[in-house]
Amino acid sequence: MRRAQVYRWQIPMDAGVVLRERRLKTREGLYLCLGEGQREGWGEIAPLPGFSRETRDEAEIALLGWVERWLEGEDGLPEMPSVAFGVSCAQAELAETLPEAADYRAAPLCTGDPDELVLQLAAMPGEKVAKVKVGLYEAVRDGMVVNLLLEALPDLQLRLDANRAWTPQKAQQFAKYIHPEHRARIAFLEEPCRTCADSLAFARDTGIAIAWDESLREPDFALVAEAGVKAVVIKPMLTGALDKVREQVQAAHALGMTAVISSSIESSLGLTQLARIAAWLTPQTIPGLDTLSLMQAQQVRRWPGSTLPCIDIAALEPLR
Repeated sequence: MRRAQVYRWQIPMDAGVVLRERRLKTREGLYLCLGEGQREGWGEIAPLPGFSRETRDEAEIALLGWVERWLEGEDGLPEMPSVAFGVSCAQAELAETLPEAADYRAAPLCTGDPDELVLQLAAMPGEKVAKVKVGLYEAVRDGMVVNLLLEALPDLQLRLDANRAWTPQKAQQFAKYIHPEHRARIAFLEEPCRTCADSLAFARDTGIAIAWDESLREPDFALVAEAGVKAVVIKPMLTGALDKVREQVQAAHALGMTAVISSSIESSLGLTQLARIAAWLTPQTIPGLDTLSLMQAQQVRRWPGSTLPCIDIAALEPLR
């Protein structure tokens, strides 16, 4: 006999988290728990403000409607990306088709003092990969910070994310401050400019590799091999069902590109599932999951090594 429970949750964020010029004070979302016999499966539904097309309230309505149909025996997936992703994860856990093995490595995210990142990376064993958000400050400052990090750590590979913040002129100002011999150690720069054409021109002119992120979710975008494009950054919460995530990974690999599974600032439950997805679909690539430090608590499932307090299921708000 099928059973289902939906929970609403809210986690306070650390001060200073800014997404597309808006301060994110809390992270809100939903959990879905499906049960059948002795088995159960969980999924997280958490639209990301400023990035998801749907709101949390819209996702809640869609999820509750889907649950009623599922309890009556239907098995299709919702259309909203965040709901489709969370439902497909819950179904995969229920069917025991989501592998348990997880990749808990994370590229450290630099959101503040670069000196702190240098110390953290210097102590990191093995492959040194970090991520830096650029485009929040002046392009010249970003260029100087990135160049400093690459100079300080000769074995560092940097992933950069501009979220389409720059005009071509600003992007060139950034590149001007990156020493030519360091540019090859920029693993990729996600979407430096507001259009794909400008981003491709930036890669061609500077020799700095780029990656597609937002473009992957545009209806008229086709993933093809292009000079200067090295990677795709896949955010499953914004992409949709697990099958769609797997298709994007396979398409990138077929073109010789790196595919990176990346966080949309999920809770610890969602992050642990992303770690499992990364180990399953992109086992050779460090995922981009270092966002738990932006939150003030974990929920339901712990991230290994985190000292944040963990909120139990009993403290969540049940909706049905």
